This record gives sequence, structure tokens and C-alpha cells, in this order.
Amino acid sequence: MILEINCLNPKCRHSVQHPLLNSYFFSPLLFFPKVSNLHRTGNLTSVSEFFLLGLSDDPELQPFLFILFLSMYLVTILGNLFIILAVTSDPHLHTPMYFFLSNLSLADIGLVSTTVPKMIVNIQTHSRVISYEGCLTQMSIFLLFGCMDGTLLTAMAYDRFVAICHPLHYMAIMSPRLCCLLVLVSFFVSLLESQLHNWIALQLTCFKDVEISNIFCHPSQLLKLACCDTLTNNVIMYTAGAVFGFLPVSGIFFSYCKILSSVLRVPSSGGMNKAFSTCGSHMAVVCLFYITGIDVYLSSAISQPSRKFAVASVMYTVLTPMLNPFIYSLRNKDIKRAMWRFLSKMFYT
Repeated sequence: MILEINCLNPKCRHSVQHPLLNSYFFSPLLFFPKVSNLHRTGNLTSVSEFFLLGLSDDPELQPFLFILFLSMYLVTILGNLFIILAVTSDPHLHTPMYFFLSNLSLADIGLVSTTVPKMIVNIQTHSRVISYEGCLTQMSIFLLFGCMDGTLLTAMAYDRFVAICHPLHYMAIMSPRLCCLLVLVSFFVSLLESQLHNWIALQLTCFKDVEISNIFCHPSQLLKLACCDTLTNNVIMYTAGAVFGFLPVSGIFFSYCKILSSVLRVPSSGGMNKAFSTCGSHMAVVCLFYITGIDVYLSSAISQPSRKFAVASVMYTVLTPMLNPFIYSLRNKDIKRAMWRFLSKMFYT
């Protein structure tokens, strides 16, 4: 059977005839290999599914990748879950800093659960297909939790600023009402960013390819697959990304400038060490999150899609959420003590 596909957009009108189109789409054995030449040369008016390129095509490497990412996913979920349970079960940790930390762990669980389970299923089933609706949903949820990570890190930096620079007024300023308000603002700002990118993606009605060079659906990848002029959409997307990224970074930078200025006025080395030990874990997480995030952002803006971009995305979406619990727990005696108490209650009662 011969099926003709036309792009309705006058800027990219093109038609392709291919006798094996139906058998290709309905053959599960052909999902794992690369997409056929039809998807490389034809412009598709309507797309029902995309193909995630993944990290490797080597069949011998798939079992290793499956075990690796399953292990990383379980470690991430358990580590962040232990942080949440430790904070909620120990009354001594019912403070603003640990309230933000538990919300950060919750956002990390959401971030890694958006991408890794789909990748694990794809490896196990030898299929890289993701539906159009699933792609947009994954992209929206990923951006929601990714942006929440950045805004929550900003709230935590503000909390450290108040604790060090205004210690006498700390409890009055960081009231439960303000903490809840900061988390709600973080959520709604993140929701706004994710829906803005989703709206941009919905404007794309014509695609020249369905192969996404990543382990998940990324808005920049969808724009590069569009067969028509996307200059306006690119400007909106990257401007929004810069604004939503710049504001949290500015807040963190301002907070730590004030902290540094206050610490340098402390005459004793003990007070300085205490101040830096309080902020050390947070600074490590901020650097890990933003270095990998900026790398992914710049790579998507400058270079052409490739597997290097997929590797950078793994660092950002999998490695960072996995390491956060270790960074906070290994340097924090209160968290370790609360975890041991929780585990002892769970196993000995």
C-alpha cells in the first residue's frame, strides 16, 4: 500500500511516497533500530509518536544500561524518600531549612520519575517509541520539577541568608506562613514556565523528523525537528529559559554575597567555619545543579542534536537528584541522626 504524506504549511510543502510505511509503523521489531529514510526526508503534517534516540544502539550494551539506570533510579528514590521521612518523623528537624530540603527531595523524585522509568521500559522492551501526547506530558512535568529545583534552591539560599545575617530575627522572618508561601510561589512559577514551553511546542504542526536525540522529550529538540521557521518560538523559549534561570541564580548570588560579607566581619575563625559548614552542602548542590543545567541549556542552543547531548542530560536529570541526598546527609549530623532514629523505629518496633 502506498501512503502519501503532505505538509500543509506552504513554507515547507513536500510529499513523500513510501510503500512500506504501514508495515514499518506496525512492526514492533523495527522500533529499536534507527528511523527509516522517510522520517529524514519527508515533512510530516501530523505526528502520533516520536522516537527517543537513547544513549546507545549497541544490543550488547542494553543489559548494562538497564541495570545501571534501574540501580540509579532506586538509589535516587530511596535516598530522597529517606530524607523526607527523616524530616517529617523527627520534631527537631521541623525547621524552615529542613522543610525546604524535604520539598527539594520531593521535586527530585518527581524529576527523575519523569524520565528514567520510560527509559528503562524502552530498554527492556526494545522500543523507543513515545506518543505525541506522552512526549508533551513528559516535557511539561520535567520542566515543572526541574524549575522547582532551581526555585527551591533559591528559597534555601534566602533561608541561610536570614539565619546567618539576621539570626535574632530568624524565627520571626522565616515563619511557617512565609515558608509555605515560598514553596507555593516556587510551584506556580515552575508551572508557568512548563506551560509556556508546552504552548510553544503546541504551535508546531509540521515536523521533518521524529527522531529525538535524547533520553526524553526536550522542548529544544522538538523545535529543531520542526520543518518550518521557528525563529520566533526559539526566541521566546530561550528568553523564557534565561529569565526563569537568571532570577533564581541572581537570588542565590545575592544571598551568598550578603552571607560572605557578614562572615568576613566575624572576628573568630570558629564562627566563620560554622557559617561555611552551614552553607557547604547547599553550595555543593547549587553548583552541581546549575553547572549541569547550564551545560544542557547551552548545548541545546548552540550545537546540533547528538548523543553527547543525551549524556549531558543524564548528568542533569539522573545524577544530580541521586547525589543530593548523599551531599546533605553525609555532611549533616542532624539528618544522619534522624535517619538512624527512623530506621531503628522501623526495624525494632
